[in-house]
Amino acid sequence: MQQAAFDSEGSHIRWTEVPGEEPARVYLHGLGSMSAVYHAHVAARPELAGRRSLFMDLPGHGISDRPGHFGYTLREHADAVAVALDAAAVTGAELIAHSMGGAVALVLAHRRPDLVSRLVLTEANLDACPSPTSGSSRIASYGEDEFVEKEHARVLAAVGPLWAATMRLADPRALHRSAVGLRQGSDPVMRTILEGLPVERVYLQGEHSGELVGRESLEAAGVRVVTVAGAGHNVMLDNPDAFVAAVAGTD
Repeated sequence: MQQAAFDSEGSHIRWTEVPGEEPARVYLHGLGSMSAVYHAHVAARPELAGRRSLFMDLPGHGISDRPGHFGYTLREHADAVAVALDAAAVTGAELIAHSMGGAVALVLAHRRPDLVSRLVLTEANLDACPSPTSGSSRIASYGEDEFVEKEHARVLAAVGPLWAATMRLADPRALHRSAVGLRQGSDPVMRTILEGLPVERVYLQGEHSGELVGRESLEAAGVRVVTVAGAGHNVMLDNPDAFVAAVAGTD
């Protein structure tokens, strides 16, 4: 486990790291998740093994600190990851990012292009104000204190055992603020960032999640959009073979 202080009060963002060849692959998780839980099993596959791999837990999540003063916006998450990558002497990394982590990765690539050479995004949030049925919208629909004091336990019971297993390790206040930050989006918005980045970009959409909104525009901008058969939102769990092939660039 490695760590780096990301704010003036000495709060630490933490990650587990596997040594290997550069460029490094940096794995970022979604809202209420943990990086290694969703990605370690694929990073260990023969097609991906041998590369330096960092499994980064965003502030408020997993093994990272959860400061009460932190805003947990997409920009603040991205800046914390940048601090970690600077501390780890990582440049030109491949970012493998899921859901909210994909939105964070896009903001990071926009703010610190020196840190990013390639993006593999799995159902990343590209627009502000996600669907009302999304987990982030449900969490953000409550006031912060209301969620922390009353609704957190109900949400844990409703999301199912897989997501709840990692969500219960996220600080409730950090979880709510992250959801609010995700609904607010970034400036420029994540979709605009994705379309304009001058690096290789792959976007994975689970077949069961339906057609990706704005797919034609993304493809016209050079984003390779892949619909993954037999998968929903958690492509790396539902179809690890397809996920590994996309990360390795052999699909």
